[in-house]
Amino acid sequence: MPANKKFTIGIMQMRCEKDPNANRDHTERQIRQAASLGANVICTQELFCSEYFCQTESTELFDLAESIPGPSTQRFSKLAAELQVALVISLFEKRTAGIYHNTAVVIDADGTLLGMYRKMHIPDDPLFYEKYYFTPGDLGFKAFQTRFGRIGVLICWDQWFPEAARLTAMQDVQVLFYPTAIGWHPAEKAEFGAAQVDAWQTVQRAHAIANGVYVASPNRIGHEGAKGGGLEFFGSSIICDPFGRFLQRGSVDKEDILLAEVDPKLQETVRRNWPFFRDRRVDAYAGLTQRFS
Repeated sequence: MPANKKFTIGIMQMRCEKDPNANRDHTERQIRQAASLGANVICTQELFCSEYFCQTESTELFDLAESIPGPSTQRFSKLAAELQVALVISLFEKRTAGIYHNTAVVIDADGTLLGMYRKMHIPDDPLFYEKYYFTPGDLGFKAFQTRFGRIGVLICWDQWFPEAARLTAMQDVQVLFYPTAIGWHPAEKAEFGAAQVDAWQTVQRAHAIANGVYVASPNRIGHEGAKGGGLEFFGSSIICDPFGRFLQRGSVDKEDILLAEVDPKLQETVRRNWPFFRDRRVDAYAGLTQRFS
């Protein structure tokens, strides 16, 4: 286990607009506020630099992508060093002409770029046409040792896959961060809305319990897209502990900054009493590499 020193994590739930610079400015203000409240490791929501552009398929929208390192990483590296906080920032990465990724960058408290994670599971659903834009990640599941603690990062659709949580948690992380952009189709909200939010929160609490880790998932809010259609992002950002208990929950329609303390001693206690890693039958799991049995 990492050192037994407590630290505070922060996640930000906010609205986005079309202007990337306005979104970066807003995110910086949120980060500054989270840091002033005591956050040591701060995570943005998914693709915070823009509205959620994957609702349509358009070659022009590839212009939103940026290189890594690039303008956002330079700006937020300076901010991390100034505030002495570690940051997880979610970006639309241009790797080269024709290859783009949905990428989370981890910056340490001295401004050092620790590395990045590229989203592995890419959805393709109505108004979530991500396969058009994003090449599946090729960096594997990653852990990052920040000044304050050891973290793992996965992105949105990854949060429905227990394999992703397990393989990341196996790298001795204390927190799984899930930058997210998930919302309702307005026509479905009345019938399915409450169940969708509950399912989204429940699967992440299950990852926390099954792996003995803290889980923190920032989601955006607000309606984006066509009037009478589009997507209504439902916020409801969460932080939960290794018991799966909610430490913080965001609203469905208001901007929030959520903070919670990470206690490695609690993680140790939970894993001693629920020794799931000890009891795994690693000799019997070969079938997991098949599509279907």
